[in-house]
Amino acid sequence: MAAPPQRPGFPARIDLGSGARPPARPAGRPAAAATVAQAAPVTSASAPQAASMARDPIPARARMLQQLMAEGIQDPLVLRAMGAVDRHHFVDGALVPQAYEDTALPIGLGQTISKPSVVARMTELLLQGGVRGADGRLGRVLDIGTGCGYQAVVLAQLATEVYSIERLRELHEKARANLRPLRLATVHLILGDGMVGFAKGAPYAGIIAAAGGEAVPEAWIDQLAHGGRIVAPVAVAGGQQALMVIDKSHQGVQQTILEAVNFVPLKSGLA
Repeated sequence: MAAPPQRPGFPARIDLGSGARPPARPAGRPAAAATVAQAAPVTSASAPQAASMARDPIPARARMLQQLMAEGIQDPLVLRAMGAVDRHHFVDGALVPQAYEDTALPIGLGQTISKPSVVARMTELLLQGGVRGADGRLGRVLDIGTGCGYQAVVLAQLATEVYSIERLRELHEKARANLRPLRLATVHLILGDGMVGFAKGAPYAGIIAAAGGEAVPEAWIDQLAHGGRIVAPVAVAGGQQALMVIDKSHQGVQQTILEAVNFVPLKSGLA
């Protein structure tokens, strides 16, 4: 089992200063297939949100949120969730200065922590189409590919319960070490085969995946609640990947292909 990553000094070592460069603005994104009731979006930080960002003890994280809004992330709940999680706690010490840059970073075993913009985009898509309560929060969510645990903790800010499954034992243990001090009673980490989902927790209000295969496994669709949504990368023509959104209703299943992405391949079995 790998030793837990070294914890960085806090917060001085993660202030990237004025030299941090914002990411390039992506090409336009197609709209998601389903339109559902949701919290009113914002196109810029509201006064309370801007004040909160100004008080953030991690200037690099405040800049990350500004960049996310510039890239089109609008849901205030998603922005709040991204601002509530210390991304530097989920990367190795040597990578802490890059923790809030819009870049994927290695976490071991050939895996990466996804770019903040990708995490925010997929989370926003899930929130737009998943089954939500009166308070706007998602119900139970299945997170395929725990990795270092960052996505699961972001989801925990938005969902009543998160089941996160990882097939690589070493990463599963790393995520456990990362989450242990957070004491999140609503997050359940599972060592298992993500391709078969986790039937014991079904039905899920939403399912999100950090690995892409030739198609979305039928097990995920079976475990999704009616009214729920899956957000996952899938293979498309030319050996590329794109985000797919799947909305499930009593009338059937609707699939929508969105922008190009680049994730590790979806694999079965434990390792």
